[in-house]
Amino acid sequence: MDKIAIITVAGISSRFNKDVPNDEMILKCLYCQDNPEDTLIYRMLEKVSYADKIVIVGGFKFDDLIDYINKHIPEDIKDKCNLVYNDHFDDLSSGYSLYLGIEKSFNISNDIGEILFVEGDLDVDYESFENVINSENSVLTINPEPIYSNKAVVLYQNENDEFIYAFNSDHGLLTIDEPFKAIFNSGQIWKFNDMKSLKTANDNFKEYLLYDTNLGIIQKYFDLIEPENIDVIGFNHWVNCNTRKDYEIIKEYWRNNL
Repeated sequence: MDKIAIITVAGISSRFNKDVPNDEMILKCLYCQDNPEDTLIYRMLEKVSYADKIVIVGGFKFDDLIDYINKHIPEDIKDKCNLVYNDHFDDLSSGYSLYLGIEKSFNISNDIGEILFVEGDLDVDYESFENVINSENSVLTINPEPIYSNKAVVLYQNENDEFIYAFNSDHGLLTIDEPFKAIFNSGQIWKFNDMKSLKTANDNFKEYLLYDTNLGIIQKYFDLIEPENIDVIGFNHWVNCNTRKDYEIIKEYWRNNL
């Protein structure tokens, strides 16, 4: 059965490109200072190279993404890549990119065993990432950073052992209206191994949640499967690259650990 990885990199990267002239704006996952291998997309493609097929959903500066992959990604990985253009990258939220990635996955394989979904602006450590890959269950990931409502995606477990996400897209305060057993900062990487439930969640998104974030699909999926079929896996190193300062932190980590 095929293992598929989905990476979404469609966004405009407004914080990353803040105060940068329009003609110098860059797709965040392609940013580097000298070595073209020192990009978020290159490092993440190395991590997901185990997959039989890789789906990359782009939008902003899509031609630059195609050009980079053709020029800089090793042939054995490039041959697995299937690029999808999100023509609503500037007027719909992140959910539409995931929807397109899942739809493409079902189109390119009739025998899927699992789908890994990675947001394309992350850098994580290999050891923890391998724990996600090696899990036989569906996976929720968490990161070690403190939880601040203005930037965290909160994952909590309620009294019925259900896993629930809380996120304020306006970066304001968060409210949890029920008792909970545990609360985490989401690691923004997921693995799905129940394709029937995933298709149901994806179809539900298209019909009812088109303007939602990718959590619209993810929450529906994890609502449909039993808690005992879910592993929660933490990352030792996790950086969400929102700014060029974040990139410097990531590059220093690469320098010392790769």
